[in-house]
Amino acid sequence: MGHTQHHRGPDGTMHTAAIDGRAVLAMNTLLIVNPAAEHGPYIDRASGLMLSFNGEIYNYRQMASAWGVPLGAGESDAHLVLRAWAKLGPSCLDGLDGMFALAIYDPRVGRLFLARDRLGEKPLYWRLDGARLAFASEVTTLSGYGAAPLVVRPEMLAIETPVGVDTPFQGIQLLAPATVLTFDTATGSLDQRAWWCLEACEPFEGDYETALACFSVTLADQVPLRGPGGDFALLLSGGLDSSVLAYLLRPPVCVTVRYRDQDGLDESRVAAAVAREIGAELIIVEPDTDDFISVLPQIVAALDYPMGNASTFSEHMAYRAVSDHGIRVVVGGSGPDEFLMGYVRQALVLFGPNAVLGAGLSAYRPLASKLLSTADEPLEPSEAIARLILRGPDPQGRVRELVAEAFVRAGGNLSRGLTLAELATAWRPLVVTSDKLASSFALERRSPYLARDLVELSYRLPTDHKIIRPGGGKRILRDAARALGLPREIWASPEKVGFASPVPSWLTGRLAAWTDAQIRACLADAPTILRPVLEAGLSPRGGFDRTRTQALMTAAWFSDHRVRAAAA
Repeated sequence: MGHTQHHRGPDGTMHTAAIDGRAVLAMNTLLIVNPAAEHGPYIDRASGLMLSFNGEIYNYRQMASAWGVPLGAGESDAHLVLRAWAKLGPSCLDGLDGMFALAIYDPRVGRLFLARDRLGEKPLYWRLDGARLAFASEVTTLSGYGAAPLVVRPEMLAIETPVGVDTPFQGIQLLAPATVLTFDTATGSLDQRAWWCLEACEPFEGDYETALACFSVTLADQVPLRGPGGDFALLLSGGLDSSVLAYLLRPPVCVTVRYRDQDGLDESRVAAAVAREIGAELIIVEPDTDDFISVLPQIVAALDYPMGNASTFSEHMAYRAVSDHGIRVVVGGSGPDEFLMGYVRQALVLFGPNAVLGAGLSAYRPLASKLLSTADEPLEPSEAIARLILRGPDPQGRVRELVAEAFVRAGGNLSRGLTLAELATAWRPLVVTSDKLASSFALERRSPYLARDLVELSYRLPTDHKIIRPGGGKRILRDAARALGLPREIWASPEKVGFASPVPSWLTGRLAAWTDAQIRACLADAPTILRPVLEAGLSPRGGFDRTRTQALMTAAWFSDHRVRAAAA
């Protein structure tokens, strides 16, 4: 099975059997920290434990010292995890700060353990067939392991992506973030439990000045820990989040994406100024419609199945440029929007549609209209954000249910409820897309804002520390950037565009006929379960509606022989 994912770790693929013959682990190795490092899977000779590991533990040296775990010259974070698990068991997970998906087999008890990092940066899928459990970083690896009928779940119409642990393949699940799965190889019994809980963090106590000082120190301490020791590239959109990373990490190379005749999506001028200020080489990628047609099959193949992410095409092209430059690590700015109220939809819930539109954000009128029709009938915050997140029908109410549960877990705090709602719905396709697209080019993607201390502090802050007016989200990050001496153009800039792309408008404009042809060709022999997604893409839509994008990606996805076989 490991060979089907060779692109994720082109430095070597190895399979290792346990000493009791009850388990076989495979690992694709991508050498980042030490080019001469040992290839996995890793074995602890004293206990017989085996480890297959994907990711990075940024505090592994500190934890090795704290736990009294010896590390030899050239040994890595994987060796720390292996020996810590042999000594402490699953409880060691709480001490790890990083991104990871791992599998550990312990022959002393005949149990296999699967675990993921706190926010799900690294994917890990699994399936149970009788008394056998199989797992992999990609769905297509497991769909080739045995029958896995295609299932188009209602949420794929609602937000373009399955939610929770579901996938479009029956019997294959995504292990939830911050979860450890235990499988007993003798009895076939299986258990899952969460090993970290964000909502358990106590509210921050102290005034804004105290919070700002704490946030600034945490930011300056934690972000550089996630910077690679060698060459790496930063995805620099020109907005606040990536620009702060540029000044804190000083990357040798920055990459930005712009589109011809799309001034509203072009922040390359700011990106160029930032790169010049920090002495970095700037790579400007300028894709066009021919590029999109050419790489669409590659994007869909990398993702395993369609996902809702407006930046998919831009990210793919940026990662390709990084790979062509001979670089293996790429850094991005995910996190502040979700945790510090950076999305306009969050401002719409916090301040109301009229206040947001009156603050000069008239470009968001189509989004605000989802709430304007009920301006005289106050909505519960959970219903308001659900309407703004939804991009299609929610016939079984699954998305609304997840959002409502998030607000309950937030204990009445509105901004925390909005953060948990994002994590329960729109977050999964963002982080999974970033990992899979980067991995398709054998790149390691890092997100410094997802450092545990920074995430927990951001979640704990009162709402007015995050936003005090429409269009002024990420207040404390802006003020921290100012306190750290960053140029005014960075911390006083309007909300970022990010790596959004004009693909939705292309599909209703210059690529309209081509898009219709692709969707109709798929409709000719598509199974009933896919037809609603495809047919929706043929209906007239606004220039920035993503329904046609979803339908086109679904058509490209169905063209894969493995998907056709699953749908048969």
